[in-house]
Amino acid sequence: MKSNSFLYFILFCGILLFSSTVYSKNLSLKEAEKFAYERGNELLSSFDIADSKQKYEKLDHLLLEYVDLSYIAKFVMGKYWREMSLEQQKKYLDLFQSYALNLYRGFPLEFSDRVSFEIADSEVVNDDVMVTAIITVKGQNDADSMNIAVNFRIHNNDDKVMIRDIKVGENSLILVYRQRFQEMMKEADEDINWFLEDFELLANSVEKKS
Repeated sequence: MKSNSFLYFILFCGILLFSSTVYSKNLSLKEAEKFAYERGNELLSSFDIADSKQKYEKLDHLLLEYVDLSYIAKFVMGKYWREMSLEQQKKYLDLFQSYALNLYRGFPLEFSDRVSFEIADSEVVNDDVMVTAIITVKGQNDADSMNIAVNFRIHNNDDKVMIRDIKVGENSLILVYRQRFQEMMKEADEDINWFLEDFELLANSVEKKS
């Protein structure tokens, strides 16, 4: 169903909308809520673009503009990142960006006016702000409608506001992806070259489906 596809897309965006751990100053609740509201509306408006090429160009721009793909790629690899040679690191980062930009293209992104959201709450958590958004996906009738509470962890990174993590329920999605990448390394017997070969096959498979 389209509603389920939208949920998967939101979760995927949440995993990618991550930033580094360098803080220039604390972020106020008002700044965090304003950022969440503006980025949410920008994302939803992108779904209404009729031309597919223009739609994906806009979505790619949003991901590249507000996502630190280099940092998140290193984070999900954990200790294995430090064990890579410079050549292996470059290949991995290139593959990760290709994988990230093609993954969401497999989801149907035509929701018309069925999707809305509102900022429900915010609170300071250490140096970050946790913003709770309620995403509503309208069904054919009220009984089929779905409300999803999503918690965005937002901070100020070198005077640029970015999302650091996302939680749905008790699940931190960036940690879920880290676990998956650690499993992929173990499946490759912790051999970096074997892992890169497997990851390249995965990235190519995702690109063909996009």
